[in-house]
Amino acid sequence: MSGTRVVVYAGPTISAADVHALLPEAEVRPPAGRGDLLADRWQPGDVVVVIDGYFRERRSVGHKEILQVLTEGAEVIGAASMGALRAAELGPCGMRGTGAVHEMYASGEIDGDDEVGVLHGPAEMGYPAQTVALVNLRYGCEEGAETDLVPMAAGRRIVAAAAALPFTHRGWKDIERALEERDHDALRTLEEMIGSGVWDLKRLDAVSALREIADRGTVPAAPVTADVPFTGISRAQSLVRRTRREYAPGRWMSDLDVLDAARLFDDGYPALHESVSNALLEELSGARGATLEEYAAAKLGLDAGSPLPDPLTRWFTEGELAQLTGADRIRLLMVRVWPVWQSVDWRPAVLERLRESARWEEWRELVARADEATEAARPRLVVPPPAMCAKLFLRHWQRRGTSPDVEMARRGFSGLDGLGGAVTRFFAYDIRRGRERGSSAAR
Repeated sequence: MSGTRVVVYAGPTISAADVHALLPEAEVRPPAGRGDLLADRWQPGDVVVVIDGYFRERRSVGHKEILQVLTEGAEVIGAASMGALRAAELGPCGMRGTGAVHEMYASGEIDGDDEVGVLHGPAEMGYPAQTVALVNLRYGCEEGAETDLVPMAAGRRIVAAAAALPFTHRGWKDIERALEERDHDALRTLEEMIGSGVWDLKRLDAVSALREIADRGTVPAAPVTADVPFTGISRAQSLVRRTRREYAPGRWMSDLDVLDAARLFDDGYPALHESVSNALLEELSGARGATLEEYAAAKLGLDAGSPLPDPLTRWFTEGELAQLTGADRIRLLMVRVWPVWQSVDWRPAVLERLRESARWEEWRELVARADEATEAARPRLVVPPPAMCAKLFLRHWQRRGTSPDVEMARRGFSGLDGLGGAVTRFFAYDIRRGRERGSSAAR
């Protein structure tokens, strides 16, 4: 493809050798992370192909930097993995998406970034995948059902078991441990067929996208027209910046900090979180012409009339498992694994409810007290890493019949990383509060 510069960001989905076999003149870069696109110079006629991007080790490639590349006249194409997700989000802005994974995101069939996320090895080893992408499992189970290689019921159980695991724990052995023995043969078939590439949907999409560019030859792409203006700021950044204020000289607080105070320290927060999440899921399901229970069952691949697979019971307290009906369990499971299934941000809706509460000022004051405690504790107190902060804080939520997974999910935390990130600011305050309670009890 002469006369055009093509830069491909790829890693675990497709190797540099395979990219060059399809596009010999292409420049192959590592998976895209935050700032990588802005580190290069782009001009009209350039083609940027985002296949892989970082989800965990580095910050993800930003919407703003993709928009900036578009304003410089380059064509930006997304497929297969992070590229498919960003293309679905930025299609109205001019980013082009291609392939089945992109179509699934664009149509709303899937909407979580964990669908394509995988752990992988280092660059010098060719980014070998260490886990399996959920979207590949979905595709493999569909293909297997059509060819009678994977029974439909087994496929549903496999997808449900994998979906309940964090994407960092979706290795084949991890999934096998989450399944009953009756599904192990079906899982081995999936491992063989995905590993061979036959059912590797992400790789199939990547190959298709690169062939499309190669077949284009020297014919330039149609001009890109954005249907929305380039604002220069993401929605998440906007939420922080709109609500951030200097509440004391040199001290800043956003409404998201107040939200963290409520969900960390208010015993009534879980009920509010469930109520708001239910309302948001009602909207999503209604937009698709389904009830919340139908929508959740379809997303999770479960049947309200069948027993809940054992691996999914970890999202419930003992009391909930004993009392809830099948449909109510599926609904609550959807709420509990919201960060896994939804790219919709629940925080604005929760904040709207919190601001209406008579306790809003109390939570704001709690953030201020936390900052004061941090300042007073310097340099005597060393704040541990976020993961350790999370493990120490979980002691507050220990009680009979529940688990850390349940208690984090009830407050909108998808794991120790998210909880630890919130706890860090309040760590000194929590230590001081514990000492004060201990002194009162000793009197």
